[in-house]
Amino acid sequence: MNFKTTIFSIFFISTGMAIYAQQVPLQKKSAVGNRIVEFVPKGFDKNKTPSLILASEPISKGKVPTDWSLIPEFSFANNKASAVLNLKGDISLYGGGEVTGPLLRNGQSIKLWNTDTGAYSVEGGKRLYQTHPWVMGVRPDGSAFGIIFDSTWKAELITNSNQIIYNSEGALFRVYIIDRKSPQEVMKGLSELTGTIKLPPRWALGYHQCRFSYDSEKRVMEIADNFREKKIPCDVIWMDIDYMQGYRVFTFDSIRFENPKRLNDNLHSKGFKAIYMIDPGVKVDKEYTVYQSGSKNDVWVQQNNGEEYHGKVWPGDCAFPDFTSPKTRKWWAGLYKDFLNTGIDGVWNDMNEPAVNDNDFPEDKRLGTMPYDTPHKGGGNLPQGSHLLYHNAYGRLMVEASYDGILKTNPEKRPFLLTRSNLLGGQRFAATWTGDNYAGWDHLKLSVPMSLTLGLSGQPFSGPDIGGFLGNTDGDLWANWLGFGAFMPFARGHACAGTNDKEPWAYGPEIEKTSRIALERRYRLLPYLYTLFYESSKTGMPVMSPVFFADVKDSRLRAEEQAFLLGENLLVVPAFAKNPVLPSGIWEELNLIEGEKTDKYQAKLSIRGGSIIPAGKVIQNAGENSFDPLSLFVCLDKEGKASGELYLDSGDGFGFQKGDYALITFSAEKKNDIVIVRVSNVEGKRNSNEDVKAVNVSLILSGKIYTGSGTLKDGITITLK
Repeated sequence: MNFKTTIFSIFFISTGMAIYAQQVPLQKKSAVGNRIVEFVPKGFDKNKTPSLILASEPISKGKVPTDWSLIPEFSFANNKASAVLNLKGDISLYGGGEVTGPLLRNGQSIKLWNTDTGAYSVEGGKRLYQTHPWVMGVRPDGSAFGIIFDSTWKAELITNSNQIIYNSEGALFRVYIIDRKSPQEVMKGLSELTGTIKLPPRWALGYHQCRFSYDSEKRVMEIADNFREKKIPCDVIWMDIDYMQGYRVFTFDSIRFENPKRLNDNLHSKGFKAIYMIDPGVKVDKEYTVYQSGSKNDVWVQQNNGEEYHGKVWPGDCAFPDFTSPKTRKWWAGLYKDFLNTGIDGVWNDMNEPAVNDNDFPEDKRLGTMPYDTPHKGGGNLPQGSHLLYHNAYGRLMVEASYDGILKTNPEKRPFLLTRSNLLGGQRFAATWTGDNYAGWDHLKLSVPMSLTLGLSGQPFSGPDIGGFLGNTDGDLWANWLGFGAFMPFARGHACAGTNDKEPWAYGPEIEKTSRIALERRYRLLPYLYTLFYESSKTGMPVMSPVFFADVKDSRLRAEEQAFLLGENLLVVPAFAKNPVLPSGIWEELNLIEGEKTDKYQAKLSIRGGSIIPAGKVIQNAGENSFDPLSLFVCLDKEGKASGELYLDSGDGFGFQKGDYALITFSAEKKNDIVIVRVSNVEGKRNSNEDVKAVNVSLILSGKIYTGSGTLKDGITITLK
């Protein structure tokens, strides 16, 4: 490979020594979309750095726009490639995916090496469970750009105010830059390259309850019964690893979970769904059918000497599927058929960094995963490569195989899959949560910018373990967390083994009441949330957005990380927030449930001027009818107008892809002392009048509420007095 001999940049390594790198000229640059440009360095080889981020291979659509100014500079030294994007002006930087620290990423750095990091303790929280080599920059005028470093090699991402630096530990890679008029348009460009989430089943937007572990069928049903008896809304109960026979994946404990179909049927009869964990590590046991099958099909990761790689996880010595191989992914997908046929509704892929307990190694050799030089077979469009290349993609390849298996088993249902480890673009296959957090105020506050940043990195379906996974949680912390956690895209309470009970009723009557209010507020907003998820599945827009999305030119909002937006029209201010910087303009307080206004734990909700937010009645699970009646909350803008949308479909399945849906656009307009709310447009073939029999309208104007009722067909007239 011939490189320019010009000394280009300096790489600093942990010893403090400097290594001079040589600049690598561009081999090609071309437009691959509307103001999206691909940059390919000379010497790039897709057999050394395959793309596992892009949804499909981009197609050149012509020359780079003549006004283009964002040009990355590549360099190479000691078999390690890097890229730098030099910045001019005052740029606000965001992204990096799953990160700790502030929402505003200027002056930050992270390590991209997926790691099991309880309480975010590894390297001071600079290295977490997922890899998102992506940064978005927002200029003072509100225009924005985004940059993808299309590489899975172990790397470091540095976001200085005048430079974005990506230092990898592997071969040369491509870079994609999007430059558009707003951060929202940049997010849409990101989805054009990496894809969007699939529309989830409606039940997945309800509240989820989990513990490591509910350790028996009896205990699971006690939890379910308590939710229903106490009338606290909930849709899902989760099974952690203790449901398994000796932690063997795809098995059930013969005593404590002797009849999983009976358990799942009983949960279904009470309006619950059941989600079960599956890890990648397969116990090395010649009497175990999954291990037997894997060995027969030659699917395991092997060492350089050709022997199976074994690492210790929950069951002891484990073999690991080599998900780089299409044959392995097909085999793994096939394991889900009998498993899901017990009535399981969703799957949780955990420990898939992959996490390995390698304490047998000396202290300075502990990796927490496979050794860097462990080979992977590849196949199809993936080359052979080392673990240093494929580690950050291991979870992403696993969830692709899991998704395929779930869909093939139940082709009439939308899969729901949650993953701990993933890669930029992996939102196409799985939702995520922010890993094993801690029950403390610092992690409570951190959960907002963490989920915001995931949304700004293409993953809109995320949230924290509400209440904190590790450590004990008191009632005050729980109630504060649930008070705003109820409005995060993924809402799940979770607790580690050995910690106190963390269900909504575990802290006494007062906290039980405030928990009920928080969750009833979420369930009233399910129609709005479901509409936002539909939009996200089409455009890639975050469900949960930073407040600067309300006014991208307002520099005051750029660092605000306590408050957040749901969609464009609902502002959420958690009870813990101290002096949050909020967007200007018309914002009216929105109250959904009796008693919420005087409850100190509830987040404050505000509706944006010019918007109409659809809401339903209080229900106990998403399978119940929300629209008896439908509620519309209306807030007029300065011109006395408002609009909003409601998406309706069956809540599951794929009929919507054939037109069985309704996307209803509402409009409101004030004329003198009359406000008329009507349907202005309907897309889709679904008869929305059969879903929505009656409509109640609440018009919020200068703190006062004016009401009216009617039908979608006839419209609603409100008189202001």
